Amino acid sequence: MNILAIESSCDETSAAVITEKNNRPILLSNIISSQIDIHKEFGGVVPEVAARAHIENVIPVIKDALTKAKLILEDITHIAVTSGPGLIGSLVVGVEAAKSISITKNVPLVPLNHLEGHIYANFLEGEPQFPLVALLVSGGHSMLIHMPNHLEYNVIGNTKDDAAGEAFDKAAKVLGLGYPGGPAISRAAELGDPNCYNLP
Repeated sequence: MNILAIESSCDETSAAVITEKNNRPILLSNIISSQIDIHKEFGGVVPEVAARAHIENVIPVIKDALTKAKLILEDITHIAVTSGPGLIGSLVVGVEAAKSISITKNVPLVPLNHLEGHIYANFLEGEPQFPLVALLVSGGHSMLIHMPNHLEYNVIGNTKDDAAGEAFDKAAKVLGLGYPGGPAISRAAELGDPNCYNLP
């Protein structure tokens, strides 16, 4: 089995090729085209700009992923694609590219949930044991999830408004630290006084 996976839910166009050996996934390639420089001038991700950049990047990223994996499109047995959640214009680009390949090469198309992708990326390195608790913190989501088994989710906690990543970006903008906010705030924190506040 050789899977071509496409991700375009926000501001990065990504394609990866995964195979298996001894019933374990093996990542053959993972190509990411970042849009940080494009969105930096706006101080955050602009959905329409992100979608247009995905249109320019999706085919070259797929080609690079196949080249690095030393495979051609005819070697692919399955196409996986992020189908949500995410920015609708960005998602459409990845989904349509995946559908086109699926139809023209007559291979199965597997829609994937972006949030499950965050959780299951951990399974590439090992086999976490169930039951488990997953902490999902990204630009758009912050959740604590109990998983009694594969694909079984009980949300323990969730943010009510902004996700942690979005809060970092907004705070960095107010503080004049630039975009993306996470790395800028981390660098600024290294210069701070760890004993400034007495926290429990």
